[in-house]
Amino acid sequence: MNISLEQATKEFFKKYNIRASKKLGQNFLIDRNILAQIIQASELTKYDVVLEIGPGIGTLTEELAKVVSKVVAIEKDKKLAKILKKKMLQYQNVEIIEDDIILWPTSPALSSSHHLSPALSSREDGRDAPYKIVANLPYNIALPIIRKFVEHKNPPKEMILMLQKEVAQKICAEKSSIPKIAIELYAKSEILFFVPKESFFPIPKVDGAVIKISNIQKNVPKVDKNLFFKILKAGFAHPRKTILNNLSKKLDIEKQEVKKWLEKCDISSQYRPENLNLKDWLTLTYNFSL
Repeated sequence: MNISLEQATKEFFKKYNIRASKKLGQNFLIDRNILAQIIQASELTKYDVVLEIGPGIGTLTEELAKVVSKVVAIEKDKKLAKILKKKMLQYQNVEIIEDDIILWPTSPALSSSHHLSPALSSREDGRDAPYKIVANLPYNIALPIIRKFVEHKNPPKEMILMLQKEVAQKICAEKSSIPKIAIELYAKSEILFFVPKESFFPIPKVDGAVIKISNIQKNVPKVDKNLFFKILKAGFAHPRKTILNNLSKKLDIEKQEVKKWLEKCDISSQYRPENLNLKDWLTLTYNFSL
């Protein structure tokens, strides 16, 4: 009998006596059409290694396992991880790891190297194989996860991610924002399609969107990253105020000096932070000598 994904999900919850965790931002995809669109958008082959974040009850995991060489799924929820390990025993190419993706890998030696995990290693030299990330991200920690991987020493080839619609629009919008500039520094991003909130169980308060992050670390500008993000955060301290006021107040620099700095960078002192593009923020960083 071909039951709906929603019914299968509810029966799974009942069978194992579990509930979705609000704290972990758990909302489970129950629309097979959206699931198929995610798989299609990922352009996967039988040679691909995929890292999945927050596999939940394994709905996406199973579909990934059918088409790729290996799936490494990181699940923070202890109970779900335990259940999922049993559920995925039928797939020889799936490995479930119980861990917090923000902290993973827990070994400092791995975290600071070009290596993410032995689970991803399929090369003779022991280094990670090229991999993709395909995931329905917990909405509450989507941005830290994206930042973690676009900045990693061994980044994924590509990421296909489900996240909150509003966050997706900030990342991919024409107007500047900290999320947009922070990710644009390392990669290209685009919205592939939107997902109605009714496609999830429990139904979240907001709609979702699937985005594609590609060209990761292909053309990263040479810039002092610490200084760059310090200036970026200062510039966006109060988004509706001018860049002049924000930089002056947050960097503790006289307005006249900031005006000279902006003039040197050919940036109007009356601009708001949303008016500046990545090139402008880079120029501000290159010309910071106050």
